[in-house]
Amino acid sequence: MERLIIKELTKWKESPYRKPLIVKGIRQVGKTWILKEFGRQYYDNVAYFNFDENMEYRQFFETTKDVDRILQNLMLASSQKIIPEKTLIVFDEVQDCPNVINSMKYFQENAPQYHIACAGSLLGIALAKPSSFPVGKVNFLQIDPMTFTEFLLANGNENLARYLDTINMIEPIPDAFFNPLYEKLKMYYVTGGMPESVLMWTEARDVDAIQGALSGIIGAYERDFGKHPDVTQFPKISMLWKSVPSQLSRENKKFLYRVIREGARAREYEDALQWLVEAGLVHKVFRRSAPGLPISAYDDLSAFKVYLADVGLLRRLSLLAPTAFNEGNRLFTEFKGALSENYVLQALTKQFEATPRYWAQINPPYEVDFLIQRENDIIPVEVKAETNTTSRSLKKFKELFGDKVKLRVRFSLDNLKLDDDMLNIPLFLADHADKLIGIALEQLGKGSSEF
Repeated sequence: MERLIIKELTKWKESPYRKPLIVKGIRQVGKTWILKEFGRQYYDNVAYFNFDENMEYRQFFETTKDVDRILQNLMLASSQKIIPEKTLIVFDEVQDCPNVINSMKYFQENAPQYHIACAGSLLGIALAKPSSFPVGKVNFLQIDPMTFTEFLLANGNENLARYLDTINMIEPIPDAFFNPLYEKLKMYYVTGGMPESVLMWTEARDVDAIQGALSGIIGAYERDFGKHPDVTQFPKISMLWKSVPSQLSRENKKFLYRVIREGARAREYEDALQWLVEAGLVHKVFRRSAPGLPISAYDDLSAFKVYLADVGLLRRLSLLAPTAFNEGNRLFTEFKGALSENYVLQALTKQFEATPRYWAQINPPYEVDFLIQRENDIIPVEVKAETNTTSRSLKKFKELFGDKVKLRVRFSLDNLKLDDDMLNIPLFLADHADKLIGIALEQLGKGSSEF
């Protein structure tokens, strides 16, 4: 299956400022496969070392900081060949190996001729620990679940993916493309972007296998909860994780601790929630009060929404049956459109550097699903899991903040169009939001503001 992240890896390889690479991503998102495939395509060979399968390799990093000696020991122990500039060295499952992570400093300073990539399933948690870390000595790369575009490529719909890439005007999508893209998106809501789940559909068209694959992945995550150093946090992480569908099923999706259990308090669950965030399993979206810059300046840290890392995992954890795929728009609208919001958030986080926020007013109630920072503009975004939409909250946001709002964006099942300053983007175009917003702003004559 084609993964577009390979392009980012080639940039890393060719950069004159290349440093050892830290690859982050949730379990079973395809980190190991991507690194091996990248090595196969762009290097003479891959030298792969798994520090979970071969725990004895860790000792080589405990006894010396000499890079040449470390590599010599690894080559002798594994019978693998390492040639500077010609070999991609992959250190896998390094989350429990602080000495391996710390050694990247010495590789960067003393042996930049070696191309090294480190990966691990809970690496985000390991990097958050207050231990010795090679600050400024490594590059980072985030590998996320497969996008809808990657799903199209895996499903043999290269023509549809290529068509989406060619869009350079805000005008309606012809039915010949709109209708099949709409149908494919419904299937993507079923599979999500986890490679194993996608493979079960694209190769076997087996819905039961999709269900089994997603259940297995969720089970693996839930077993990982037990790896928290404080065993008392395990049940809290588990309850919090299982509460996410209930949190998103409400009209007001603000995260409420009492949904986890009656009488629950923030101080009891903050550490458990942070563990899930650092593990990459959930996205935490804070509420903000105004559209000023930077986007973090107006955060209300007491109010936030929580989404899962993948829309397919959310569907499976919510126990929504794939049969909804055949029932019109039901899959999009099921439990207040939470699947669509989760899907759009996934797409936005890959395109914009700052994590999206959301805006809400309590009395009277208004809520804009997401706020994104694009260059020096804050853009409000609503997600509507239907057609013939109205955007009451976007209208209110415009009334309150006036000239600060250059463009309003709505994702829905309506066609692509620009109505005054309201850009409607079909849900299946979420991967192209940044490009379409840029086209719309240019069409309106509202290029990015300056500092």
